Amino acid sequence: MASTARATKAPGKVAVEVVEPGPAVPPVEELWKLYREMLLIRRFEEKAGQLYGMGLIGGFCHLYIGQEAVAVGIQHTLSDKDSVITGYRDHGHMLACGMDPRRVMAELAGRVTGYSKGKGGSMHMFAKEVRFYGGHGIVGAQVPLGTGIAFAHKYRKDGGLCVAYFGDGAANQGQVYEAFNMAALWKLPVLYVIENNRYAMGTAAERHASTTSLFQRGLAFAIPGTQVDGMDVLAVREKAQEAVRYIREGNGPFVLEALTYRYRGHSMSDPGKYRTKEEVQEMRERHDPIDRLKALMLERGLADEDRFKQVDKEIRDICNEAARFAQDSPEPDPAELWTDVLVEH
Repeated sequence: MASTARATKAPGKVAVEVVEPGPAVPPVEELWKLYREMLLIRRFEEKAGQLYGMGLIGGFCHLYIGQEAVAVGIQHTLSDKDSVITGYRDHGHMLACGMDPRRVMAELAGRVTGYSKGKGGSMHMFAKEVRFYGGHGIVGAQVPLGTGIAFAHKYRKDGGLCVAYFGDGAANQGQVYEAFNMAALWKLPVLYVIENNRYAMGTAAERHASTTSLFQRGLAFAIPGTQVDGMDVLAVREKAQEAVRYIREGNGPFVLEALTYRYRGHSMSDPGKYRTKEEVQEMRERHDPIDRLKALMLERGLADEDRFKQVDKEIRDICNEAARFAQDSPEPDPAELWTDVLVEH
């Protein structure tokens, strides 16, 4: 879609302001998929927060509430050949990859029916069958691992690429740039997605980064990058399509920075005193990704309030069933402590 120009009057002259077009709107079926997947993540995370408060989920638990548009928008550009790896704020990515909410919730609760047999918990679960490779607790560690997965795609010539998600705090880790160097040198098929939610734990980006234009971090290695409104699922989807196309054409890695925002604390134990309630409320009321897509669909007459209420009920039922499944599932046998430690030959 081409840019448009708009004339504005100023004293003694006429200025021309270039107005960038909004993202293309896909067919209504695609819009409903995007909406349902974002709503599933939102309701699932709300339920996970409840279970954590009840003591049914232990350890750390980092919720994805507010950032749903990033994972959902990007996953809608991938094929079944592609791989995904991320950090510890990972439940949203799991659901966007199509993982079973019941088994994800069971893993959060440490139950044997979970994806990692109850041994990975919130921060470390895999689903090799859908090419989801974690869930990693070490900040930034998923970036070199994702680069290695991209190397495997290129070595095997299977046509796949790897999406490596990480945050603004992880963008300062040295291993990220070692990975960038190798990915650029070998033209690896990897999309580096920086989910810039403005706070690395409790430290604002402008206090921990010498430059907050994180999409430019790859330029020293000749890796192109761009920035997108991570609270707009259609904008994320469109920019991701461009990035994925660039990678599939054999050009090597790409950096996509999504400007997003988490409504909850860094983890469930974080009171979030480093930001104001007014700031969070402003983001919820004016930039919420789910509300924005809903408003667009209503404005274009693609749905009515009754349909949205029906979908919300369906999603809540799925999340309630996931919670029941998790609570009814048994804990792992103590003997499981000794399994999955080494690879069996």
